[in-house]
Amino acid sequence: MSTTISPEPRPPVQVQPPPSPELAHLVNVVVGVVIVSALYLAREVLIPITLAILLSFVLAPLVALLRRVGLPHVAAALLSVVLALGVLSLVGSIIGVQIAGLASNAPSYQTAIQQKVESVQGAAFGRINELSRRLNNQSTPAGAPDGAAPAAPMPPVERPALPGLPGSESSGDRRPIPVEIQQGGSSTIELARKFLSPVLGPLETTLIVFIVAVFVLMQQADLRDRLIRLFGSSDLHRTTEALDDAGRRLSKYFLAQLMLNGAFGVIITIGLYVIGVPSPIVWGILAALFRFVPYVGSILAAALPLVLAAGTEPGWATVLWTAALFAIAEPVMGQVVEPLVYGHSTGLSPVSVIVAAIFWTWLWGPIGLILATPLTLCLVVLGRHVERLAFLDVMLGDRPALTPVENFYQRMLAGDTDEALSQAETLLKDRSLTAYYDEVALQGLRLAANDVERGVLPPDRLERLRNAASGLVGDLASVPDEDPSPKAAAAAAEKGTIEPPRETAPSVPLPPLAERPGAWAGERPVLCLAGRGPLDEAASAMLAQLLSKHGVGARVVPHEASSREQVGHLDTTGVAMVCISYLDISGSPAHLRYLLRRLRQRLPGVPLLVGLWPEGEAVLTDKAQAKAVGADYFTASLHDAVTQCLKVASGAAPPPQAAVPAGGQAA
Repeated sequence: MSTTISPEPRPPVQVQPPPSPELAHLVNVVVGVVIVSALYLAREVLIPITLAILLSFVLAPLVALLRRVGLPHVAAALLSVVLALGVLSLVGSIIGVQIAGLASNAPSYQTAIQQKVESVQGAAFGRINELSRRLNNQSTPAGAPDGAAPAAPMPPVERPALPGLPGSESSGDRRPIPVEIQQGGSSTIELARKFLSPVLGPLETTLIVFIVAVFVLMQQADLRDRLIRLFGSSDLHRTTEALDDAGRRLSKYFLAQLMLNGAFGVIITIGLYVIGVPSPIVWGILAALFRFVPYVGSILAAALPLVLAAGTEPGWATVLWTAALFAIAEPVMGQVVEPLVYGHSTGLSPVSVIVAAIFWTWLWGPIGLILATPLTLCLVVLGRHVERLAFLDVMLGDRPALTPVENFYQRMLAGDTDEALSQAETLLKDRSLTAYYDEVALQGLRLAANDVERGVLPPDRLERLRNAASGLVGDLASVPDEDPSPKAAAAAAEKGTIEPPRETAPSVPLPPLAERPGAWAGERPVLCLAGRGPLDEAASAMLAQLLSKHGVGARVVPHEASSREQVGHLDTTGVAMVCISYLDISGSPAHLRYLLRRLRQRLPGVPLLVGLWPEGEAVLTDKAQAKAVGADYFTASLHDAVTQCLKVASGAAPPPQAAVPAGGQAA
């Protein structure tokens, strides 16, 4: 009597606790605090320099244009700055003249606005009084007769006059005589300081900005070389490409934003002129400037023209037309024109724009609010090219925080098949189903297999993940496996939100079903056998689905059907080829060698294909190792597996490799 000794259960893998924070992380926190403190304390110096650098990005295309015309570099930089200063002076002069004209008519505007405010208050208080009267009538005591006259008011109580208090008529009271101290006439120097101090500050800042901008434009190449020396001398190619790309993107964005805001100001100016609002040029210029402020800029730009429109006439027509102008122009510019100019995105997430506006306003005041979006965009571009600053792109950029593979795995963990299907439909717009399975789904399942191996995936979560993966494969049964149109692929590449596919759909011509050799003429000639991993059956289901989409029927068999006890009962009717799928085969592949030996005894002469996905994680990395375990074909992707099966079915495949026979000796 033989006794079968069952193997002891494998103990669960112990997960190490998270390590304590490293010193490098604490140093990064300290460095961040020091940088923020320096930005706040040195704002008087940094604000002009920052404005000058941003101005140089705007003027860089003009400098390049002047150099192509034939001007020397220094002359082109000086001329560009002079032109910018002239435009700024012209704008300031126009604003001053227009505001002087408004000041002369200010009393009439004030009177009309007061009348409108009083009418609105009267209407509002009238409604409130009427509502209050109705409530008082409803709250009349039950014992009081209807229509009873209200009780007469109590006569006022006369108080005796007290000496020393207001209202007292005592003849002996003596009130203190108020004393008013008047200063002598102000000197000329004091008057000049009083009126010129508010003007000298902005003029000084403007002069510093333009001087620094001149030197930045003149020394642009030298500054670039110095930055390369400081931050990237070990990798000149990558650093140069990063700086050129950053400068090109920022310059294009700032120039486009300046042109769009200027066009918005022109539209507002023309609209206000047609409506009849006084000084429309001023409000158009202010609308263009306020639009640099994210989200609230348009509201601020519309507030002042609305107030002035209320003072131009007794009625409300001008106010309504002005409100309609801003309500139509801003959405059209923001939702239609800007996406066409910037592309699908400016590179910033909506939340980061709000947070950046609050942060920079706290640091640098109103100037920080205007510079919030350009500065944040600079940080995002810097994070995309500097590895240590990649967190800036994750926190502030609009690119997905998770890769498609991580997003797939997260949806599978949550058991949310609908979200995973929505992501798959988005990715399938610019890639084939085979590419999606290879580059996203199998990579995500491999992450799950790693977590299972580490012991961090509980059984209930693993079962939920398996069901979600099976449901996703079933939902994609109606999707054809074909490459997208070049137009769709180009549109997806322009968005840049997902990685481009690295492979195309398998394309191997097959003869008609009746002309295929041997068992390949059957309905399901391929047997897709799952490996012994918990998620290998999902990979086998993907392979079977892809084969059926290319005209080769297949059926999926669980790993238990190939065990020593069950392999004799395995249904092998009409099987022309066996494909074994593994997501992970860590350690020695001895069990795979014995599995292939059992299959050869059960299916003599049938080619065996081993697929170990995804590519790059395999233990069997070459044909020699595949031959050592007894496989006829070895593939590292679903694309290669489908292609190999189609070649064998069409008779175009090379002869199988010499496999190890059942006895273990090479043929």
